[in-house]
Amino acid sequence: MSRHLVFVDGQEGTTGLRIHEMLALRSDIEVLRIDAEKRKDPSERTRLLNEADVAFLCLPDAASREAATMVVNPKTCLIDASTAFRTHPDWVYGLPELSSGQRVAIKGAKRVSNPGCHATAFILLVRPLVEAGLIPLDLTLSATSLTGYSGGGRSMIEEYESSKNPELLAPRPYALTLTHKHLPEMVRHSGLNSPPIFMPIVGPFYRGLTVTVSLSLRALAKKATAESLWATFSERYTEEVFVRVRPINDPGTLSNGFFNTQRCNDSNRAELFVFAQGSQVLLMACIDNLGKGASGAAIQNMNVVLGCAESSGLTL
Repeated sequence: MSRHLVFVDGQEGTTGLRIHEMLALRSDIEVLRIDAEKRKDPSERTRLLNEADVAFLCLPDAASREAATMVVNPKTCLIDASTAFRTHPDWVYGLPELSSGQRVAIKGAKRVSNPGCHATAFILLVRPLVEAGLIPLDLTLSATSLTGYSGGGRSMIEEYESSKNPELLAPRPYALTLTHKHLPEMVRHSGLNSPPIFMPIVGPFYRGLTVTVSLSLRALAKKATAESLWATFSERYTEEVFVRVRPINDPGTLSNGFFNTQRCNDSNRAELFVFAQGSQVLLMACIDNLGKGASGAAIQNMNVVLGCAESSGLTL
């Protein structure tokens, strides 16, 4: 059996390391490795990038843009994990569940941008409701995201795991300038006309992420009810293996009334929830920020590009 050639440029980062771990379990993938002393050698990186069937760019934005220019082999597909190309017109957004035609677009693409973790959860919640006419295009939404500290990369992981700073024991809101780097893709791919009021929060746990969108039914279309919101999710994602829609106000998803943000950890699963009381609704999407929010999504995109079973190497 022939094996697909895959290269990870930026294999020392959190996302790159996890992709390597997942690829190591695949018999259908041959990972091209770069010698440690040549990790920053442009000629060696260029050689491997152009030798690969699929190359993952797990680099900062500027470095990803530079690496993309090194690829001249028309057969090489790039899957970029940075924010550099997520709204670029020449790159396909790597969220297969985005719309009915997205898999076809990814399958035929040679440039795929891997979505951000916050953006993935937000878009899975909002896009179907915008398309169904339940959320007006010009409505300014409010969204909160609680995420594990691994989303901050190696420096934040080291800070949390080696520091004795008592401030790290409590959740920490950030991006209070209201200019988070995921906002452009959240607007572009949700279908909204303007960005949500978005507040991410880092918690004192390693991985796991939940985005919550707060809604008043009075601000939505007249036909909108908690049941119609849930039904839209259920119909939209009924055939999606990685997206699970939980029952409305399901007490079985709570533990003594508390929600577990780590419930999807170590999987490529996204779980969607609708909690409602009167005219107030909370929409929630839970993922593993290192799974469906990063490395798992990258592997899922690779599977689509290569024509492998989409769930190959991934945990449901």
